[in-house]
Amino acid sequence: MGNRHVKLEERALAEAMHCILYHATVREIAKKFGVSKSTVYKDLTERIERESVKIAVRRVLEENKAARALRGGFATKRKYYM
Repeated sequence: MGNRHVKLEERALAEAMHCILYHATVREIAKKFGVSKSTVYKDLTERIERESVKIAVRRVLEENKAARALRGGFATKRKYYM
């Protein structure tokens, strides 16, 4: 069972590095690593132990969330008012 825990940590760290380097979204990371969006989100928010990596990932996730809100607003405007 210990081996499984190590693999989870390794995957979480690999996903985090991809997120940080490419400013990738949770969807993009999920597709690349062949796991669900829920798994990626849990990996990025709960399974990473290094504080510096956590901070960097949190920053990218917040940027992506802000961009998503803008895209959503534009899509709604386009759908109903254009």
